[in-house]
Amino acid sequence: MISYDSEGIAMPKIKKRETTAWIKAVVASYKRRLGDIGYMFVDDEKILEVNREYLGHDYYTDVITFDYDEDDVVSGDIVISLDTVRSNAELFGKEYDDELHRVIIHGILHLCGINDKGPGEREIMEAAENKALALLKEMKR
Repeated sequence: MISYDSEGIAMPKIKKRETTAWIKAVVASYKRRLGDIGYMFVDDEKILEVNREYLGHDYYTDVITFDYDEDDVVSGDIVISLDTVRSNAELFGKEYDDELHRVIIHGILHLCGINDKGPGEREIMEAAENKALALLKEMKR
């Protein structure tokens, strides 16, 4: 089950059924099963608070993923700063909705075992994001 909530900020206008079907398809492509995923959309101040409290990081970010996976079941909480998503969309010349979907799936890809901090991992993550975004476009047809 996937839940979508917001705290301190308006809920983004995402198509929940479509987004959920897409997430399930991406998870299945990694030979994993979908467990419980909780999305929380917040502002920059809230994600900074979460980053400090749970990770000991003193900086803003677009997404934080808490992994509760067991075996091949993908479960976790994903916190997304809509402020940073908007800033990044402007910075990188992307549409807001495209950047939002990239961040939504970024957290799922972490739960599927893809990392982005080590040498060469960022490129692997970007390729996985691009593949997932292409799947979303295909599913919308």
